Amino acid sequence: MNPELNRRVAVVTGGATGIGRATSVLLAKQGISVAVVYSRSVEEAEQLVADIQAAGSRAMAVQAPIEDARSVDSMIDSVVGAWGRIDYLINNAGVTRQLRFDDLEGITDDAWNDLFAVNVKGTFNCCRAAAPHLKRQQGASIVNVGSVAGETGYGSSLPYAVSKAAVHGLTRSLARALAPKVRVNCIAPGAVETRWWRGHEDKMRALSGHLALQRISSPEDIAQLILMLLNAESMTGQIVRAYNGQTL
Repeated sequence: MNPELNRRVAVVTGGATGIGRATSVLLAKQGISVAVVYSRSVEEAEQLVADIQAAGSRAMAVQAPIEDARSVDSMIDSVVGAWGRIDYLINNAGVTRQLRFDDLEGITDDAWNDLFAVNVKGTFNCCRAAAPHLKRQQGASIVNVGSVAGETGYGSSLPYAVSKAAVHGLTRSLARALAPKVRVNCIAPGAVETRWWRGHEDKMRALSGHLALQRISSPEDIAQLILMLLNAESMTGQIVRAYNGQTL
């Protein structure tokens, strides 16, 4: 536990599972108080909070569908009301749909609306609501979770890839808008071994053989990079790629 971080507060959206869970655990181990924000994963969020508290750190679970600006405002108010400050925001919450890339007729308005509402507008909602509180703290930082799909244009669906490219662009714009008080960076993972891969382990193993490092990232790998970006005082507006050599 880092004594210098003992009073700091982090908000982690999508914080109950996958990359969000690993990040919440890692930040709590540093002595940072963690608000685990979730939409539907209530049991996972409550169990994670109990585990963090049992280990001697502070955590709270807050439900907030991030596409709803009022819910986000209420969530931020709850965190500040409980702990008086916000130092870090990790925008990890996201959704996708599995759609064929070559079937443009199969991409509905609902797919575009749903993915952009959560992945792009939801990320912005959280940054907007947290910004006044972040600006009050020295060393405040935002990390958005993008994707290799936002760089290559290919992923689980065309709308997903475009939404993550928008997150990368949003990161750069917010870095300008919130400078010099708040740094804003983005981690863009390739394949990560989360529940999205459940039932597709053969595909995951096949993919790893084609990567330069011949491995798939773990959620803990990405959490370590998020912590690095939170502490990287000379970096803002950067997209850090964690692909295991996928695009070499």
